[in-house]
Amino acid sequence: MSSKEEFIQVLHDFTAVFMRRSMRDFKHFMDDSGLSSSQVNALMRIHFRGGCGISDIGSHLGITNAASSQIVDRLVNEGLLERSEGANDRRVKQLTLTSKGQMLIEEGIEARQRWMEELTTALTPEEHDAIINALTILIEKARTLEPLN
Repeated sequence: MSSKEEFIQVLHDFTAVFMRRSMRDFKHFMDDSGLSSSQVNALMRIHFRGGCGISDIGSHLGITNAASSQIVDRLVNEGLLERSEGANDRRVKQLTLTSKGQMLIEEGIEARQRWMEELTTALTPEEHDAIINALTILIEKARTLEPLN
């Protein structure tokens, strides 16, 4: 196996372990919360990008405005989202996370990241340094390949 092939295989293996573990823990969180993946994705969209409208949620999830409206209604009823009138147009509803919604999303993020803390404690300080150096290079190179939009 060439060095390039070995690198690709190691990167693939790490990605597979990372995603499997991360998603497993997040799935447990979702199951415990009683929310669907679409509902959690809507909350995540607002958490990471700020307040938005129902059509923004629909575009983000790839669903109709009617379907996104149903998701939003459930999240408002659960006390996770809040609707308010748009600053420029009262007909447009702005969606924001409530404090309960914010706390729920932070718990979900922590659930996904908790295993990294476990992994970190299993590594030596020298391994930490080597991984930091390698991942810093990988991140910088990966960013040069990202589209500009």
